[in-house]
Parts: sequence; C-alpha cells; structure tokens
Amino acid sequence: MLLEGKNAIVTGGSRGIGTAICLDLAANGANVALNFRKSATEAQHVVDEIKRMGRKALAVQADVSSFEDAQRMVRQVIEEFGSLEILVNNAGINWDGVIWKMSEEQWDAVINIDLKGTFNYCRAVAPIFRDQKYGKIVNITSINGMRGKFGQTNYSAAKAGVIGFTKALAKELGRSNVNVNAVAPGFILTEMYETVPEEVKQQALAEIALGRAGKPEEVAWVVSFLCSEKSRHITGECVQVSGGQYI
Repeated sequence: MLLEGKNAIVTGGSRGIGTAICLDLAANGANVALNFRKSATEAQHVVDEIKRMGRKALAVQADVSSFEDAQRMVRQVIEEFGSLEILVNNAGINWDGVIWKMSEEQWDAVINIDLKGTFNYCRAVAPIFRDQKYGKIVNITSINGMRGKFGQTNYSAAKAGVIGFTKALAKELGRSNVNVNAVAPGFILTEMYETVPEEVKQQALAEIALGRAGKPEEVAWVVSFLCSEKSRHITGECVQVSGGQYI
C-alpha cells in the first residue's frame, strides 16, 4: 500500500475526476475526506465506497471559495482522523464565454472556485505541514491553463494561475519536506463529457496523439503516485495527463 496510514483531503470529490482520486487514494491505503457544496447524496456514496475498502471516510459540507470553510474543514478532518498528510485541490468549474460576452459573475465564479479555492486550502494546511515537516499537495489544473482555450479566458486564467501558484508554493514549502505538484488533465471522460456537443468532442479527439479521451482513473493514478514516497524528489512540476493532446 503506497499510502497506508496517511490521511487526505480531496476537494470536489463527489463526482468525476475527484471521485476517482478519492477511491484510488483509499485503494492505496489512505483515509479520505471530501467536501461537497450541494451534492450530499453523491458525496455519501463516495464515503460509503471508501468505507467498504476498510478506510475511514468523511464528507464535509464546505464551499471551496470560502476561506473560513477551508479552515473549518481542515480542523474537522484532523479532529476526526488525528492528522493530515495529503491535500488534493481538485474542485473546479467552467463557465465558458468569449470575452466580449463574459459577465463579471462568470469571471468571478471561476476564479473564486478554481484559483482562490486552491489558495484557501493550501493556506489552511501549510502551517500544519510545515510544523510536522511533511506533506503532499497536488493541485489539479488543465492543459488549457498551459495553452489557453477559445471561450475560456476565465478558466484558462484560473488554471494557469494554479500552475504558477504550485511552483511558488513548492519553493516556499520545500525546506519543510513538503512536495507540491500539479496535474493537468486533457479531455477526460466525466459526466461533463456527455454534455459536450459532438462536434467539440471530435475536435478534441483529433488533437489527442493516443486517439482517445482519458479516463478519470488515469488521472487518479498519477495523483496517488505524487502523494506517495515514490515521488519524494519531485516538486514544483506540472504533469500532463492528456494522451498527448498538448505537446
């Protein structure tokens, strides 16, 4: 077991890539807490699956864009599990639109969840990880934060920000034996995939060197590796899981 005895928080763990990450961390031995904002039923399903593996699990109602909620959730998880060693910032949304039609609400919502949410949770765990001289942080970004995407100035800006944030934080926490890395998925088969117009799907698939969309578990495998001791000399990196969609 790569993560036996470790305790983790995964934001946005009640669906899609987040659920896959929760389940793979648990399969590798970790106890896992996840947040939810509205999807309590889905979050409980993930908790139940983790418990069936013999791990501890906890679902906490918390808005990642709230500084106070992040602080409260971290305290609650440590009270429940006894310690915290892993943070995976996965929660994110997209609300697309070309810049000349984008509303302030669209911009703020994506920045507050995708970028500020990452700050909120990293800020909450950083003093703890520094004091214990150990921690693993993995921030989920996107290839669109590396290359930009038409109709996604808000999302591309937020995800690019996550990459820069990850690199800076890796420098700040490195001497405390804390690894901070990012994972950048490409086109992944999640619930959102079903809502994508067929034309857009075909355009995305045409970009992928391997000729297929990725699966959530293929992202989760990389995250679990980066949370393990097998990656202890890797920090400040952004690992693409895109099948060669952006080379």
